[in-house]
Amino acid sequence: MIRSLALALAAGIAFTTTAIAAEPIVGTWKRPNGTLIRYASAGGDKYCGTVLTGEYKNKSIGCMSGSGTSYKGKVNKLDEGKTYSGKATVSGNTLSLAGCVLGGLVCKSENLKRQ
Repeated sequence: MIRSLALALAAGIAFTTTAIAAEPIVGTWKRPNGTLIRYASAGGDKYCGTVLTGEYKNKSIGCMSGSGTSYKGKVNKLDEGKTYSGKATVSGNTLSLAGCVLGGLVCKSENLKRQ
């Protein structure tokens, strides 16, 4: 009985530690057009996005580096075949993802919702 309780407690602590350690950008996000994107760790402070549904399924939308609520990197505009300087911020269940040109002076962004 005590051993079972100890194992359950250890599993609970491990789960809590993992949940706390995850970066806010990690997870599945829904674009306004309904397409699902998953950001996952690529090692260190790098997080890469992959399209899960739709015309560009399994394609990379780029990688971001950062921590907390602010990330910077590259954004692939798949329908144009171009890569832009990118930035992302996470606030609650919203990921604001932007692709920028002219050194970040002109950006186009969209808000994705956590799934």
